[in-house]
Amino acid sequence: MVGRDGSFHILVVAAVGAFFLAPAHASTQGLGSVPCPDVDVASPLQDLTGCAEQGFAVARYLLGVMYANGESVPEDGPEAVRWLHLAAGQGYVFAQYSLGEMYADGEGVPEADAEAVRWYGLAAEQGDAYAQYNLGVMYAEGEGVREDAAQAVRWYGLAAEQGDPDAQLNLGVMYASGAGVPTDLVVAHMWFSLSAAQGEEVARMNRVAIVPLMTPQQIVEAERLSSEWTGEHLGVRGN
Repeated sequence: MVGRDGSFHILVVAAVGAFFLAPAHASTQGLGSVPCPDVDVASPLQDLTGCAEQGFAVARYLLGVMYANGESVPEDGPEAVRWLHLAAGQGYVFAQYSLGEMYADGEGVPEADAEAVRWYGLAAEQGDAYAQYNLGVMYAEGEGVREDAAQAVRWYGLAAEQGDPDAQLNLGVMYASGAGVPTDLVVAHMWFSLSAAQGEEVARMNRVAIVPLMTPQQIVEAERLSSEWTGEHLGVRGN
């Protein structure tokens, strides 16, 4: 999506990279009471496969990622999707997000935006910031779902509150252009500042673009809100 008047820029790329391989929090249990050793990305393929076949969601997810990226096994999209589906069906959030990526990009499955929305939505509901951001993009673009600026604002907002700089940038654009929310340059300036502080150059450019449209009092208020948000969110992503 671009700014409605063409003066703003919005980053709408999907999350960077094929997958965000978050640290696996493995336990000693598989599905139900099936015992399984703690597994991670460094575990031998035989161990991962054995645990995955026993129903251990983390192992299924890791095995899916390995097949998707061709790590220690031949790259095999359909096999990746098979394992990710099994883990995602157990509610494993990273698998749900990754499966959304597979459907969005048409990797291992025919491209299907509606399925991407479905899996991003499940991961987003569990609080995954990357899924929340991508879901916001889908609503903003009308990909796999009816275009809905208000829903885009909702999901960008949840990801932005977790410190996602792309979501902060896009949320700033929504407030600056009045898409899905009433126009509010103070709030837009705040989100642009927070995103720019994490290195988003487009956010810095957007902030510069709206400053001439603001009063000195509005700028001071926006800076206060940005500082306040940072103080309340120490330790979140880039803070």
